[in-house]
Amino acid sequence: MRTKWKPYVISVAIALAVGALSAFLTRNNVNIYRYINKPAFAPPAIVFPIVWTILYVLMGISSARIWLQKENHPFEVMDALLSYAIQLILNFFWAIIFFNMQTFLFAFIWLVVLWVAILKMIFKFSLLDKIAAYLNIPYVLWVTFAGYLNFMIYLLN
Repeated sequence: MRTKWKPYVISVAIALAVGALSAFLTRNNVNIYRYINKPAFAPPAIVFPIVWTILYVLMGISSARIWLQKENHPFEVMDALLSYAIQLILNFFWAIIFFNMQTFLFAFIWLVVLWVAILKMIFKFSLLDKIAAYLNIPYVLWVTFAGYLNFMIYLLN
């Protein structure tokens, strides 16, 4: 039984660690969100860590589901997990670009690249496990909303 849960625990821990490290590296600059001009529908700052924690857990669960397909589809699993790793790296650096560098246009462009990478990952996941793909729908929707916020922040500031 422990063996069955181990990939889930490891995968969720990896995703949460990426998010936590990014948050740690931007901790001194996230206050800018309070002071910059924001668009309509901009949520309060407290919403972000809650939503991101949920999304990282879903990402971790979905990547574990893909990992568990490795015996039957070794090449496809590694290809899908490479897409997962790429989008996770892009995700990690977005907050640093947005909050630490405060280059809002570059952060928006980076976010568009992330959005495309997420869609590619979802497609690859869907070929192996539909549930793993569906678990990332909230993620792509949130990043779409984040794109709106990021672009509007760029325009307003």
